[in-house]
Amino acid sequence: MIGIIADDVTGGTDVAVACRRQGLRTGIVFGAPSPGAIDTSWDVAVVALKTRTIPAADAVAQSLSAAEALRAAGATQLYLKYCSTFDSTAEGNIGPVLDALAALVGAERVVTTPSSPEHGRTVDSGQLLVHGTPLAESPMRDHPLTPMRDSDLVRLLDGQLPAPASATVALDVVRRGPDALRGALSALAPDVRYVLPDAVTDDDLVMIARSAASDPLWGGAAGFAGALARVVAEQRGGDVASSAPPTATGRAVVLAGSCSQRTLEQIDAMLDAGRPAFRLDALREQDPERLAAEALAWYDALDSGAGPDSAPLVYASLPPAQLHEVQKRLGVAESAAILETALSRVAQGLRERGVRRFVTAGGETSGAVVAALGVAAGEIGAEAARGVPWIHSSDGIRLLLKSGNFGEVDLLVTASADIGERAGDA
Repeated sequence: MIGIIADDVTGGTDVAVACRRQGLRTGIVFGAPSPGAIDTSWDVAVVALKTRTIPAADAVAQSLSAAEALRAAGATQLYLKYCSTFDSTAEGNIGPVLDALAALVGAERVVTTPSSPEHGRTVDSGQLLVHGTPLAESPMRDHPLTPMRDSDLVRLLDGQLPAPASATVALDVVRRGPDALRGALSALAPDVRYVLPDAVTDDDLVMIARSAASDPLWGGAAGFAGALARVVAEQRGGDVASSAPPTATGRAVVLAGSCSQRTLEQIDAMLDAGRPAFRLDALREQDPERLAAEALAWYDALDSGAGPDSAPLVYASLPPAQLHEVQKRLGVAESAAILETALSRVAQGLRERGVRRFVTAGGETSGAVVAALGVAAGEIGAEAARGVPWIHSSDGIRLLLKSGNFGEVDLLVTASADIGERAGDA
């Protein structure tokens, strides 16, 4: 078994589906695994934490605990899944967690890359590019929690480590094949613990995966994990993953909290499609319980006989100017806490009202909703969009957890409609 530790919930689903796509039976556990939560029959087990922006010491402790649970369930190799835009700060948490996991498994050198070409993230000359634009010039520059103001991966990672310990490998070396790449790794200075190879295409990632397939620890985004899964599947003969668990029945709702540009576009598409929508306004009401009660009262007043194309939207997402105003008046942490709590209470209330299918937008939102619903684990099903799988829990809840920047503009519209019309497809 490969054990994957993801630093947020939607990142966990993204990496899980990348592995399932290669024919590996894959499951996901939300939060610290309880005894028996990890199915030992899974080829890949993902533990989705919420450690991206918490204090580094807490992130290390939670990640180590997850790693121990994965190893106890039979994982022989570990993977730290972080965002393809290297979401982090000068304090971490990518570097500190990698250091802790490397010490746990005794890894002297770790290959890691955020490259994920299918999502437009590539690494060339050690620089992380987003659809060809340097990371520091992309919209991630103004991320409210992890503003990315540098594109150089060695500088970014070394800045989170006690001392410099990172190096790159040039693209031409990667493309000469696994033997050349292994030779380049062997030639690096002894104090280099983390290797960040260039990777511009999926084939580059597969080449890197072949060179590092036997390592005890890797790190990166879903692109590299998918390449490793491909190599593992080839070694096992490419067994086809088992069919997804039975689909759930019941009503659907969309819950959105991400303020990413793509989620805002997807919300506009929901509104343009005439979907019922309720915005949680933290400036008007700072009590999350009251905010949630208002949203649930609004939901109760909707036409109960509406068809599947009228699945409603409850959202807290705002464009940058409005978001900054809210954060200025309420504080970044306080405003986020109000809205996360409100969305959690809304999710609980909707479940009590018979909703069984939840489409969420945003990593923090998804984590809050999963916790509120009490979903401990699930098996990965088919994809509603590339990298956005349905998750089937054992208690009949079906989740679609979308990272903020993922999906076509119409994803929320089509997913929440399909959820009622084509349940069998998921």
